[in-house]
Amino acid sequence: MAPLVSKQIVSTLSQCLGLLVLILVTSLEALFLLQKRPPIFHFISLSCFTIFFILKPYLSKKTHKIYLVDFSCLKPPSHCKVPFSKFLKNSSMIEGFDSESVAFMANILASSGQSQETYLPPALHHIPPKTHHHEYIKEVHMVLFPVMDDLLAKTKLSPQDIDILIVNCSGFNPTPSLTSIVINHYSMKSDIKSFNLSGMGCSAGALGIDLAQNLLQIQKNSYAVVLSTEILSTGWYAGHEKPKLILNCLFRMGSAAILLTNKNQTSKHPKYELFKTLRTNKSYDDRAYLSTIREEDSEGKLGVTIKRDLLQVAGETLRANVTVLGSSILPLSEKFWHGVSIIRKRFLNKSAEIYVPNFKSVIEHFCLPASGRPVIREIGKGLKLGDREMEAAVMTLHRFGNQSSSALWYELAYLEGKERVKKGDKVWQLGMGTGPKCTSLVWKCIRPIEGISLRSMDITYTTSSLVNFVWEQKN
Repeated sequence: MAPLVSKQIVSTLSQCLGLLVLILVTSLEALFLLQKRPPIFHFISLSCFTIFFILKPYLSKKTHKIYLVDFSCLKPPSHCKVPFSKFLKNSSMIEGFDSESVAFMANILASSGQSQETYLPPALHHIPPKTHHHEYIKEVHMVLFPVMDDLLAKTKLSPQDIDILIVNCSGFNPTPSLTSIVINHYSMKSDIKSFNLSGMGCSAGALGIDLAQNLLQIQKNSYAVVLSTEILSTGWYAGHEKPKLILNCLFRMGSAAILLTNKNQTSKHPKYELFKTLRTNKSYDDRAYLSTIREEDSEGKLGVTIKRDLLQVAGETLRANVTVLGSSILPLSEKFWHGVSIIRKRFLNKSAEIYVPNFKSVIEHFCLPASGRPVIREIGKGLKLGDREMEAAVMTLHRFGNQSSSALWYELAYLEGKERVKKGDKVWQLGMGTGPKCTSLVWKCIRPIEGISLRSMDITYTTSSLVNFVWEQKN
């Protein structure tokens, strides 16, 4: 961990140094103008400023470029679809629920932003739901193996070519681990580096990418696969406490497989280059830490409690992440006006609003947390995004529900399918999860991407020809 901490400290100091130089040059320019100094003084100060920013990249420590070769998303089988009527009918027949609990879940579903075409694993279609370890393992096979097969097939790689494997799943942590299950199934090589992430919430998929890129900085000439999913049959709550019933209604099946590499980009013609990653964590704050927590109810039934102040906590966590991210990717003009508005609010006018930087000046596409319509709306409002920028999140939520850590990849597939991502564009994937924690991934598209339309239900949900949804079956 020491090298990573040191790298973050150096990066922060470098940003502070750049800001100090900017302030110094601006102050000198103002002083020279007030004193009516000769033009040579302006030339010297501006030359020093220019030279500093030209040399700054060369003075920084060299890092390896990380590429996203391809990715694959799961489309569950049609027999796993769960329209609202079926969900509520089954729930009313489960002994643990009373009429008030069912009515509450009906209201949550109606306002969730989901369609009637989302999916639950077979174990949750039974009455009562099957919540045995054997069913959990069957669900693991169902969501991980198809996307891994698809990814290997279209990248023409063998399981033996994979050097690093990362699997993230918050609610299920078996022995042997999920990574061991995958390694055993595909007979991967003995020296593969494997990592299992659990309890990390909806941000775990983005966290997995951040972990992979750090490992690829150390292990040269390698391929890394990140598998993101959530095993839903382990998280079913059959009690009466309303804050714990929300997850039954929102979370739905989904998984994604992502292939990263630090090899020369001409080897597999990757789609994207990783431009920036950033992680922030607020677990040190008790209120934030307890905003979403897995615990037993008064009857000893285990469930995840979602507190009323979750949206406020999420906003604070997001603000911390966005502030640091903006300082490293936004143009100087946006940083300047943001800084001026903070100074004005603090020292001149307490009621003045802080200027929200225009991230659309550097980011063309946004993949936001698909946790629910209120969350998408609040994040979009905070970042001053329009309907088009929020569309990928809204449509993914509508078509597939909240798929936890894998949702960001369904959103990217949607953007590719609409043929919106052009060479040179930047895509911002924003992952937020329990803890709470926030992770930003910024990708730069490095080759043209063409998409094709797939059959959809009541919306036009498209995906790239390179990102085939698998396991599609006829009714």
